[in-house]
Amino acid sequence: MTDLHKRVAIVLFPGSNCEVETARAVEAAGMRSSIVRWNERLDPPFDAYILPGGWSYEDRVRAGAVAAHDSVMRVIRDEADLGKPVLGICNGAQILAEAGMVPGSSADPRVALAPNERGYRCAWVRLRLVAVPARTDFTCAFEPGEIVEIPIAHGEGRFVTRDAESDWLMRVAVFQYCDSAGNPASHYPDNPNGSVHALAAISNEAGNVVAMMPHPERASWWRQHPPGIKERASKTSYPPAQKIFESLRRSIMRE
Repeated sequence: MTDLHKRVAIVLFPGSNCEVETARAVEAAGMRSSIVRWNERLDPPFDAYILPGGWSYEDRVRAGAVAAHDSVMRVIRDEADLGKPVLGICNGAQILAEAGMVPGSSADPRVALAPNERGYRCAWVRLRLVAVPARTDFTCAFEPGEIVEIPIAHGEGRFVTRDAESDWLMRVAVFQYCDSAGNPASHYPDNPNGSVHALAAISNEAGNVVAMMPHPERASWWRQHPPGIKERASKTSYPPAQKIFESLRRSIMRE
């Protein structure tokens, strides 16, 4: 089922490099995508926004730190406050964290994405959905506790918090890195970066803003998958990672 009247803005910052793949994944899920430069007007209004992967502003200062202060982010924050879905993938997740949009306090950000404990990592990893599927706009197409195999490619993807007590993070956790049995990954390489609570993705409290380090747009077609992973996956018409975009379609069609 498609609804090409539903428009998703893929926001392109200087240094983004995953915008085309992300746009194709959005369109494969039955929505219209528009790649919008950071210095263009986000006009007319869009139904959802995605910040794709890359190296915005060459990761100067910290990954995502400069882009988080771009004027376009004020518009995206206002749209998120209205309930519009916003997804940050890899560098996009770093931007959302730097902007304080996850878990949701621009005045006092509680989460950051720090350098990986073992440096840059490009590999396929396992994720387990730990949120109730209906809790976020990007997970409603998943089964409870579903395990997804998906690629990562980052050097600064370790979720950290300055809080001595971090159990509150599990309230906004969306995906955790896990081992082959589905248990939270406590060691490398199943936990590829050393994230607290093995976090791979978190959301705001409302569930309409999600920041995830893995790349669903790089696992949205079976042809992108290495041997063995397709055979292990549930037999569906599209790969599990594409459910991120299918979930978005279902969420904005409910509005």
